[in-house]
Amino acid sequence: MFEEYAKYIDEGTLNELKQLAKELKGVRILHVNSTKHGGGVAEILHRMVPLMNELGIETHWEVIRGNVEFFKVTKKIHNLLHMPGRETLSHQDVITYMRQTYENVSHIDTDYYDVVFIHDPQPLGLIVKKKQGQRWIWRCHIDISTPDEEVWKFLEMFVNGYDGSIFHIPEFVREGVQIPAFIIPPSIDPIHDKNRELDEGFIKSTLERFGIDPERPIVLQVSRFDRLKDPIGVIEAYRMVKRRYDCQLVLAGSFADDDPEGAEVYREVMEAKGDDQDIFVLNLPPDSHREINALQRSATVVVQKSIREGFGLVVSEAMWKYKPVIGSNIGGIRRQIINGVTGYLVNSIEGTAFRVKQLLANPKDREEMGRNAHERVRHSFLITRHIKDYLLVVYKLLKS
Repeated sequence: MFEEYAKYIDEGTLNELKQLAKELKGVRILHVNSTKHGGGVAEILHRMVPLMNELGIETHWEVIRGNVEFFKVTKKIHNLLHMPGRETLSHQDVITYMRQTYENVSHIDTDYYDVVFIHDPQPLGLIVKKKQGQRWIWRCHIDISTPDEEVWKFLEMFVNGYDGSIFHIPEFVREGVQIPAFIIPPSIDPIHDKNRELDEGFIKSTLERFGIDPERPIVLQVSRFDRLKDPIGVIEAYRMVKRRYDCQLVLAGSFADDDPEGAEVYREVMEAKGDDQDIFVLNLPPDSHREINALQRSATVVVQKSIREGFGLVVSEAMWKYKPVIGSNIGGIRRQIINGVTGYLVNSIEGTAFRVKQLLANPKDREEMGRNAHERVRHSFLITRHIKDYLLVVYKLLKS
């Protein structure tokens, strides 16, 4: 399978991966997260785990168990880490989290492995299972730089038991974290169905299936139905653009298994859409990779107007497809978009609308930015680089 990446990466990178794999021969690695489907973490692991096994490193992936109440609590924790003050973590919430954690302690076998990657706060408490000689790494995919202090105090007692932590960008690291912190941006897989080249016939049939007019400009945002992705703000920006340009808006997403708020947000978006026949709200199955690919390739302009964002891999996905992206000037989005070169960074609904109109009016700018965007992803955000970074962290922690 790795030979398929030869046209995207240089031979030196491929050789480095193989050499690292030789150095780590016999090491057994486990990844643990909270869902098999929905969200960037699951998408990355679906591709990364087989590739690491192909390199000769035995790698497994487990998903924690949780009921609706548990995932309501972990969603609250997620929100409070991003935006303090919106709600509070109650005594009952802590009991719910701990009870489910100890159920997962007996459910997931970690003893077999030399290195355990724990992704995000949901399975964080599994650190109580750590055995002597193992290396445990907390892979945090969200911004914890300014969290709710009470929530952080609760999580910190688990975090400090780990041997290392990994964050997307330096700004996400919580000041005072006592364990080593490594910076590793996430990635996309160029040979995944979501990113492969597509037949024009499939792209056209996808638009026809959803009733989208291929002859008129398409403004697209792909994201989970989550208030932090600000789909209502995207609709407001579209309506400003619509006064001048006869365009369509597509909001494409799905529900993540570990996010109980998805259905509620979807209803809010449908209410905001109203009877506008040029707004398409698509609630797609989690495995609709080729459909998302087709939508991104057919879009005129791609938007990612998040209020808070861990990284936002959909930005790199669209850039890979030669699309300029207009993204909020926050988090990992500003690490992907080079303002004015591969797209635009914006700070408001009005700014989003202004940049959409600017790109709709200038096809040459769209083409040039699209070419720049593709090269940006090829150099910095492909899965081969991501795996190499992980293996370097594993090597360092095992040798220390």
